[in-house]
Amino acid sequence: MSTDDTPMDDETLLEGIGPDFSRLRRHAPTSRKDASRLLVLNVVADATGEMTVGTLAEELITDPSVASRMVSDCISSGYLRRAVSQQDGRRTVLEVTTEGHTLRAHFAAQQRQIFELITTQWAATDRIQFARLLHRYVEDSATYRQATNP
Repeated sequence: MSTDDTPMDDETLLEGIGPDFSRLRRHAPTSRKDASRLLVLNVVADATGEMTVGTLAEELITDPSVASRMVSDCISSGYLRRAVSQQDGRRTVLEVTTEGHTLRAHFAAQQRQIFELITTQWAATDRIQFARLLHRYVEDSATYRQATNP
């Protein structure tokens, strides 16, 4: 539905997906600094292998110097630590600390609470279906990215 409750046609609805995702990110209920920290922590925690600053920069599609500053902030705040790679002792890898995991859990709980408040008028089946489809979209998006960026 559009803001005036007039149903959108399918094409208009699909064209609005990108701007809608952008608006969701801009309206996240957190400070800019916390959003940046959580982005870094989530990427490091979700990594299937060892995470370096360079790999983080690639994942975030940002300059390595920007990723390095973000990592330094997370380390000084106690959310990340540097460790020696188990695969190559010359490399430094990133690990989420207990405090970092606690911050992620707190934010996830806050996001769920806000989701439930926003969707309070939705039928329970609609909430669950939306959650399933969003989860599926995120998983398929990761698969697509891996296939297109080997």
